[in-house]
Amino acid sequence: MTQSSFYPRFFGVVSLVALGYALFRIFEPFFSPILWAVLLAFLLHPVNTRLRPRLRGSPGAAAGLLTLVVMLGLAVPATLLAIVFAGQASDLAARASAAATRYQIVGPSDVFRIPLLQDALRWIEGRVPMTAPQIQDWILGSIKRVLGHLAASGGAIFVGALGMFASLILMLFLLFFFLRDGDAIALRLVRIVPMADERKGRLVEHLAAVTKAVVFGILVTAMVQGVLVGIAFGLVGLPSPVVFGAVAAACSLLPIGGTAFVWGPGAIALAVQGRWGAATFLVAWGAILVSTIDNLLRPLFISGRAQISTLPVFFGVLGGLAAFGPIGMFLGPVLVALALALMRFVEESQERETGSPSADQ
Repeated sequence: MTQSSFYPRFFGVVSLVALGYALFRIFEPFFSPILWAVLLAFLLHPVNTRLRPRLRGSPGAAAGLLTLVVMLGLAVPATLLAIVFAGQASDLAARASAAATRYQIVGPSDVFRIPLLQDALRWIEGRVPMTAPQIQDWILGSIKRVLGHLAASGGAIFVGALGMFASLILMLFLLFFFLRDGDAIALRLVRIVPMADERKGRLVEHLAAVTKAVVFGILVTAMVQGVLVGIAFGLVGLPSPVVFGAVAAACSLLPIGGTAFVWGPGAIALAVQGRWGAATFLVAWGAILVSTIDNLLRPLFISGRAQISTLPVFFGVLGGLAAFGPIGMFLGPVLVALALALMRFVEESQERETGSPSADQ
């Protein structure tokens, strides 16, 4: 490199880094709604493609209609579910308040005056090497820590709710433009990738398959499991099935335990009440039906369509959640799949250079 060409290249690299950092700081607060809008636009792309010819080939009309459908599809079900959820949560609070009055619960330690908890405490004491006071102190300490954390973060939760609403509005706004101009944006991004056209096509197809598999594998599986747990709670007469169904859907994302953290305590509560038939039914329903659905749907959507093993998906989901929040459930596995695909391309290039046979052959 000559001295005359060093300075322009150095200046170009420094300018590019500075510009990239400035753009990162500008768009950083909006990463979450941008990524959600991109994900929805990608999932709706087949519908968008079929809809445009029916609207006289107008990308704007198709994008506006789909954005309206997404808004109604998110707002109406979410509102109805929130109303039912709030009603059942209020019912749980009323039951707790009535129990507190009935058993004269004033302090946290008075909770163990409730016969159900007394029976459960005796049942646990007979099976673990701890005395009842030790178990009671441990439970109360855990409850105090959780309540203290919630009290300290109450303002943050309120601000977070407002921020979530603002992010939803921004996501819908961005979704319209990604649906209208997404094809041109994606084409320009693919063009600047320094890779052969054949490999770029394979890479795009692979990442698209991984994204669809993870979205459907995680969301569909979680929703089905939550619905099944809610149905079971309703059948055995446990309170607030919608609330516990939503909790079960969230717990299904855990790598260990999953929905058992919801239907397990429910079965124990039924057993302590002497309703052994209902408890047995709930255990069978959770262990056989709910767990079987998880073992069938998740591998079917994730491993089958994406051609990626469960282990990278597992680390991608957990690492993505820790790094990027809720959108990381989908972004993490896609990034892992991208890294694996690039490694595969490097191996293929080395095999072509050395003349050794490909592993696929």
